[in-house]
Amino acid sequence: MAMTRMIAHWKLRSRTLELGRRTLVMGVVNITPDSFSDGGNFLDRDAAVRRGLELIEEGADLLDLGAESTRPGAMVGAAGEAKVSAEEEQRRLLPVIEGILKARAETVISVDTYKSATAKAAFGVGVEIVNDVSGFTWDADMARVCAESGCGLVLMHTRGRPDQWRAQQKLAPDDLMESVRTGLTESMQGAMRAGVAAQSIVLDPGYGFGKKFDENYVLLARQGELLELERPLLAGLSRKSFLGHTLADSFGGKQAPVEARETASIAALMTAILHGASIVRVHDARSAVEAARIADAVLAAR
Repeated sequence: MAMTRMIAHWKLRSRTLELGRRTLVMGVVNITPDSFSDGGNFLDRDAAVRRGLELIEEGADLLDLGAESTRPGAMVGAAGEAKVSAEEEQRRLLPVIEGILKARAETVISVDTYKSATAKAAFGVGVEIVNDVSGFTWDADMARVCAESGCGLVLMHTRGRPDQWRAQQKLAPDDLMESVRTGLTESMQGAMRAGVAAQSIVLDPGYGFGKKFDENYVLLARQGELLELERPLLAGLSRKSFLGHTLADSFGGKQAPVEARETASIAALMTAILHGASIVRVHDARSAVEAARIADAVLAAR
């Protein structure tokens, strides 16, 4: 077990966050009708603003707002087009960002998008971070737009687009880790070539994104190896389907429903922190904050 993580400063647009001394909790608000976990719950602007503020009250250090689901099959229409246009994404997102920042101006907000137009619009209303699940591979302008803004970045590893995931071949453990390491390295190098400062980059192994069920456990067990890339790690494990798959014996052989994955999410979160994650992305902040405090105490006592 990699009982260590790097101490670093994460450079955002208007401030800097210290990473590694304690775990930061990133609360998720999905402003979508179809996200796997809470699709439709916060599509209404006022409900989404309330949820963001609740997460902060529960102890979340920052928020990640997304307006397009990236669950398998969600992104691409019958003709191969994006199901959610940049215009629609912004129509959902921007009023919520504005509402949260009007209520709590100091809130650190990340926008979960792979579209450069949406990222640029979000900077105009006060967003500090872009969380790109494609690691800059789905929009050629994203690296330039982010470099010009000076924003913080989360670059995630994914194997293809969501409509391609089910066809992915299972990889041997060493091949899986090499695939993730190579993909993250290429994303990071592309960002830096565009002018992004290394201190602005956090890396996400991409749990569930193009990984078969068991591959996620290999990645979790060996996550600490990714610290060799010399950037802090973010882990997004909350309510993921591979956790539901593991709990199937308790649900008549069927995958545990999303609402029954919270305890499993906390177990995975603890493991990720003990294997080097500096930030955890979660749907329920209160339980995550408490679990992170225990994991941090273990790390401090090592």
